[in-house]
Amino acid sequence: MGYIREYYEQIVKLQESEWAFIAGHFHRKIFAKNEIFTQQGDTENYLSFIESGLVRFYIPDDEYGYTFSFSFEKEFSCAYDSFLTQTPSEYEMQALTETVVWQISYDDLQKIYSQTNVGNHLGRFASEKLFLAKSKRELSLLKLTAKERYLKLFTEQPEMLRRVPLKYIASYIGITPQALNRIRRQIN
Repeated sequence: MGYIREYYEQIVKLQESEWAFIAGHFHRKIFAKNEIFTQQGDTENYLSFIESGLVRFYIPDDEYGYTFSFSFEKEFSCAYDSFLTQTPSEYEMQALTETVVWQISYDDLQKIYSQTNVGNHLGRFASEKLFLAKSKRELSLLKLTAKERYLKLFTEQPEMLRRVPLKYIASYIGITPQALNRIRRQIN
């Protein structure tokens, strides 16, 4: 729970009363390895802060689906578009390892926004971070080759390369696992 406070206090110093109110709305939950905790077609009702573990975002299709994002420790994670609009999710979220999260419901988050001085500020900061990450990812897919996208992971997201199975990395950079193997052979 302390990690959530550290995350928030990167933005603004919280008074003890504000932190107590915010913290009281989070609940701890554990997801097993490979457990899907947001299903396509379900409405996302929880914003989760990852204490430990790794989450994959994907559109189910073939054997692996189309992976488009990951979330790691000390990050907020949810099917954000579904959460904001309270409409069914177009994709799924899967724990790639045992994953421990602290969750807050949509309704409880709205209470924090309306009943604290810092709530809206914190929400805006989180939204801006998600928007910037999404924009960066879209530009990468449009401007870079698959090889350049893979090489960029070494400098920008080395943890992903250490922890995520190659089949999901291939999907994330928009290629097949076989094409990723060819790129890896070229590099070595």
